[in-house]
Amino acid sequence: MLDPNHPIAKLAREDGRYRVDAYTFVFEALNHAHTVMDQGEQPKVCGAEAEEIEQLLLAEEMEIADADVEEEIECLEKAIADTQSVPDEAERHVTGQQLCVAICSLALEQYGYMAKCVLNSWGVYQTGDFGNIVFDLIKIGQMKKTDRDRREDFENVFDFDRELVENFSIPPAVE
Repeated sequence: MLDPNHPIAKLAREDGRYRVDAYTFVFEALNHAHTVMDQGEQPKVCGAEAEEIEQLLLAEEMEIADADVEEEIECLEKAIADTQSVPDEAERHVTGQQLCVAICSLALEQYGYMAKCVLNSWGVYQTGDFGNIVFDLIKIGQMKKTDRDRREDFENVFDFDRELVENFSIPPAVE
């Protein structure tokens, strides 16, 4: 269980729109996006500019155990801090659109057909909600942004119904 005095727990409690899980998932998706970038892939655009979301990650991902949320947050914060100290920070920067694509990909990977239901249970109904989460995390010093980053970068990146439900397909079994 996350310490009630942790800044993210306080934020979730005071803001009231999103559960702590939504905030921790954003950290995990940011790590997911960086992993994709490290593999030399370019995150693809969802929604109106793409027919389908492609799986962006082939490497193993960290999983958050409900009992270890606080430890996982600390691990993810450290990983993010390490990436922010890299000299080529501009190359590692994840835009709002890229983060939304990583969120979509990771949600489908982790929750499958239930991805939309899980996100909705956390208070997240559209990509703009992730912009609110990110900018709330920036406000409390848990994330950083560049001068070019705007909350609007998260608006209407993809449609939850189309990308998380209608376009869902079970990946073929690996032999």
